[in-house]
Amino acid sequence: MSSNPVYVSLEFTPNPNTLKYSVNRQLLKSRTTANFGTKDDADKSSPLAAKLFAVPGIRGVMIGKDFVTVTKSEEGDWDVVHKQTSQTLEAHLQSDEVVVNEDGMAQEAHAKKASGATAEIEMKIRDILDQEIRPAVAMDGGDITFDRFENGIVYVQMQGSCAGCPSSTATLKDGIESRLRDMVPEVLEVVSI
Repeated sequence: MSSNPVYVSLEFTPNPNTLKYSVNRQLLKSRTTANFGTKDDADKSSPLAAKLFAVPGIRGVMIGKDFVTVTKSEEGDWDVVHKQTSQTLEAHLQSDEVVVNEDGMAQEAHAKKASGATAEIEMKIRDILDQEIRPAVAMDGGDITFDRFENGIVYVQMQGSCAGCPSSTATLKDGIESRLRDMVPEVLEVVSI
């Protein structure tokens, strides 16, 4: 058991069905995020996410470097979800149990390998996403991952508070697409899959 107290602070996100819990612990070592859409996914590689799925009303968990984003179902009650989530986080982190078995998870997906000019374009896109966009959306408890670049279209996956957020379309088109089009002329559009 850790002798350092665990601090969990609640942060609201633009998504009314998602809360972000910042913690004073490093939760991931080699990954940027670990996203769990079902209890079965969590059971395979994250003892913490598995415990959080036991909280009534939780339908999604995303673990970042120093935060956990919890998404509730429409029927979920925030009073119940918040109280039990905070207690679960504090107890798990204080026990020093494994948060995510990163070795047991597939490494962050890198889509099929491109070659030539397309590979160079993908590298630029990934760099902009990793250095500028992902840190910005992480502040709101979300993540965006690159899937592929095809025929001028960048395909991305929105996760955490970004998934299902009412303002995610505006973020995608006005923020992400605009920035990528400015920096990479070959980009015509950004689409969430």
